[in-house]
Amino acid sequence: MPPNLAALSHAGAHVAALNPIDAKSMIVSFGLVGVYVILFAETGLLIGFFLPGDTLLALAGAFAAPGSHQVHLPLAGLLIGCPIAAIVGAQVGYVIGVRGGHLLAKPGSSFEHSIHRIEPLLERFGEGWAVFLCRFIPVLRTFMNPMAGIIDMSVRKFTIANITGGLLWTVSILLAGYYAGEKLHIEKYVLPVVAAAVVLSVISLLFEIRRNRRRNAAPNR
Repeated sequence: MPPNLAALSHAGAHVAALNPIDAKSMIVSFGLVGVYVILFAETGLLIGFFLPGDTLLALAGAFAAPGSHQVHLPLAGLLIGCPIAAIVGAQVGYVIGVRGGHLLAKPGSSFEHSIHRIEPLLERFGEGWAVFLCRFIPVLRTFMNPMAGIIDMSVRKFTIANITGGLLWTVSILLAGYYAGEKLHIEKYVLPVVAAAVVLSVISLLFEIRRNRRRNAAPNR
């Protein structure tokens, strides 16, 4: 096989073998652009709910630290580009909700079930805080953005919550990965901490939903 064809075949096999939920392989294969694309897709496109946003940010921060051997990412590029990708992605999700909400929320759809899960959060914290808080919860941060468009949340209120949440979420996890990655094995320590924070967030949300259901059911007894 000619050298050029062999190289193309090897590259094609490498891409085909990629696991889109494996943050490490995506960073090693696509670098900075891959990080941006995944963050945009996870926060802006409904098909991106399975993508590993938290672990991706932690690993990207570690790969920006001095001494990273597999790939080195520029910290400045991450701190500027990641918030932009996450914020723009969420705004796209909001527009999807505004323009296609009647299709997404039709009775019996999977999105309708997600709406019922988010509604207690909206009732408890209000629209702006709900958008901000969902930024830190996997899956919900994907569905919250179109949900905001469906319920006719004002563009101004959504944008403010989106920007503050997007900045805090991306920058905090990036810096945690950067500073821990210099001294520790990132996959051994940082990722379990991120996973634990995510689990606690989900548990607290489920607890809040259950408490709201009990509160709403109480008058009917």
